[in-house]
Amino acid sequence: MSKKVLVGMSGGVDSTVTAILLQQEGYEVTGVYMKLHDNEAYHQSNFTKVERVGAYLGIKVYFHDLSSEFKENVYDYFVDTYKAGLTPNPCVLCNRTIKFGKMVEFANSLGIEKVATGHYLNCDGEFFYMANDLTKDQSYFVAQVDKAVLPKLIFPLGSWIKEDVKSFAKNIPVLQDIGEQKESSEICFVENEYTEILERHMNIDQAGETINAKGEVVGTHKGYMHYTIGKRRGFTVDGAHDPHFVLAIDAEKNQIVVGKREELAKDSFGIKKINLFETFDGEFSATVKVRYRTQDIPCHVTLDGNLGSVQLEESVYGLAYEQVAVFYDGNRVIGSGVIC
Repeated sequence: MSKKVLVGMSGGVDSTVTAILLQQEGYEVTGVYMKLHDNEAYHQSNFTKVERVGAYLGIKVYFHDLSSEFKENVYDYFVDTYKAGLTPNPCVLCNRTIKFGKMVEFANSLGIEKVATGHYLNCDGEFFYMANDLTKDQSYFVAQVDKAVLPKLIFPLGSWIKEDVKSFAKNIPVLQDIGEQKESSEICFVENEYTEILERHMNIDQAGETINAKGEVVGTHKGYMHYTIGKRRGFTVDGAHDPHFVLAIDAEKNQIVVGKREELAKDSFGIKKINLFETFDGEFSATVKVRYRTQDIPCHVTLDGNLGSVQLEESVYGLAYEQVAVFYDGNRVIGSGVIC
């Protein structure tokens, strides 16, 4: 009797190739398209593609409406975090609560043992590992996933190079009109700029004061929600000759603190919401990524319950509260914590 697997399908190349590879391996594949937000035209277009792929493969596909769960767990968090002057990471939260939370629950309800997606990463049931194609690696985004679900997860593309996936897709008839679609955006519900989402819920264009690290008013800005830590444009600094960057945001006062690049440097920070895949006795050493597209650097972590402190061996620039720090041992994900 073949093993059953539920594949998260978007209508794109990666998830379609994932379903094909698993079927070729002998899995009994079922597909699911998850509706996460309220762009009806977007969902109708994508699910039509998923249905076409399902017919081609001879598999059942489900349309699973998780929009209310997504709004509660991810979308509202995104808006509220920016409102508080912080920088959210909705994709990390979505992977924990929705894709490898609600999707796993849905698989269980169908009596399906395994869950697969088109993510580029590897998993051995105990740990996540970086993808073979480091240019596409998505291990950063799963570092808050509940350890208990790891034995259920399969990532066929973790051992593939993206270009090889594209070449493989060219030989699949149903993918001929899907293969050239643009890469999906990092945040699925943000079409262009994150501020377009915030504008639906509040007035983000409220001019305020730009101050320096001493608290002195040095210019103006167009509203604190337009800025994230490290941004260097869109505000004024009277008499400045050197580039200035956003160092901090005070949402309550509608102020941004700016300074020169060297003032952005941080060599330590706190973490909360710690999620570890390995057990440690109070401390450990690792490398850490403080954002998705950054190099991991050596660090030492001290734990205190679900809080911790991270000491870096070299400074990072543009450290943003509410982003996720992901810890690695080589290419293996040890765990993560939310920067605070």
